[in-house]
Amino acid sequence: MKEKIVEIGREKAEKILLQNGGELGLLGSSTAYQQVWARDSMICGLGLLVCGSDMGPKIHRRSLETLGRFQSDLGKIPHNVGFPNVADPALIAHGGMLDGEGETGQAVEDSIHAGCIDGNIWYIIGHYAYFMETKDVEFLQKWWGNLEKALLWLRYQDSNECGLLEVHEAMDWADLFANRYNVLFDNVLFAAAWKCMGHMAEALHLPSTHYYENAKDVKKKINILLWITPENKEKMEWIKKERKEWIYPVKRVETELVERPFYLPYMGFRDYADRFDTLANLMAIIFGIADEEKANKILDYIHGCGMNEPFPVQALYPPIREGEKDWRDYYRVRNLNLPHHYHNGGAWPFIGGFYVVALIQAKRYDEANYQLEKLADMNKAGKKNEWEFNEWFHGLSGRPMGYAGQSWSAAMYLFAQNAVKNEKVHIFNHEHQWDCY
Repeated sequence: MKEKIVEIGREKAEKILLQNGGELGLLGSSTAYQQVWARDSMICGLGLLVCGSDMGPKIHRRSLETLGRFQSDLGKIPHNVGFPNVADPALIAHGGMLDGEGETGQAVEDSIHAGCIDGNIWYIIGHYAYFMETKDVEFLQKWWGNLEKALLWLRYQDSNECGLLEVHEAMDWADLFANRYNVLFDNVLFAAAWKCMGHMAEALHLPSTHYYENAKDVKKKINILLWITPENKEKMEWIKKERKEWIYPVKRVETELVERPFYLPYMGFRDYADRFDTLANLMAIIFGIADEEKANKILDYIHGCGMNEPFPVQALYPPIREGEKDWRDYYRVRNLNLPHHYHNGGAWPFIGGFYVVALIQAKRYDEANYQLEKLADMNKAGKKNEWEFNEWFHGLSGRPMGYAGQSWSAAMYLFAQNAVKNEKVHIFNHEHQWDCY
């Protein structure tokens, strides 16, 4: 019975994902977010590239082209690109063409450059995924200049040149949340982006050593700053020699926390957060920032705290409550970030997909299979209909609370199902030397 629901889930997910494709690339969902979002579309590319239909890679390619076309002069990838003032879904489905406009519809395209940092990182990872799947050197060569500009823009977000990104509050996927400064999520992706650039540079017969060296450097610094262990003399000696400004925050967290079985979500100026950022820690496993011991501690913590119940998986543990230092009044916007809601401990199917993938990366095959079945049940649940692939669920009740037809809910289900089926992570696996920094 469970095998059947997993397969049905794959069919339903692929149908939704392909239906959400358009002239510009992949839209965020069929009911909302009807633009090509940099972050969402690049994450969804992981699912599109394992579709049974050859339309999957083609849709992802269009997303890459659209985002590249609207890159800013300084290298910023747009937050999203769409057709302005289009209320008719049928018009969007037909490419948003209006009478008298050009062949490509560019005259009615609109791009938004919001202040998110992870769009640039996902753009690089999305190009890498497309190249590894298609081996299209000509396409990579065409957009290589855009990729270099995207990386340079990211490097300028390292304001003190410590090697890690300094991220403003609410500047990544958790865009209504108080993570800030040296944020785990963005820096894990930054390390991955450096490595992706190295692989792609090699494919173009360009110098690649500095990309790999920077990937190693970011990985090392994440583990020094955000993984807390007691009385690590070697680490403290390195800090005293190389990054003196880290002495106070690292000594403080080692004194106050002693140790944690997970990476802290951020370290700021004499400030930090002591909570579990699920997606960021899963990314650390998938992209090889966490070694085997750390990966097992992270996954054991998720299981022990019940973050994978009733569905995989809650985005934050414990949730932030009013009166705590990281509570913000803007958490009340549209009633989104109350405890166990949205970023603040809500459960997201796309994060559940990354959870399954992390379990595969850690070789926990039986657990991954079990969680994939639960993820199928989650995507089947809906407010009005079955197989809604809803955006997010209440963390405790497990009831859907977001928009239906969400592209990344469907895409990450496909990516997770592929990983379980093959017992390895597509693109980011040992076969491609992904874990070797």
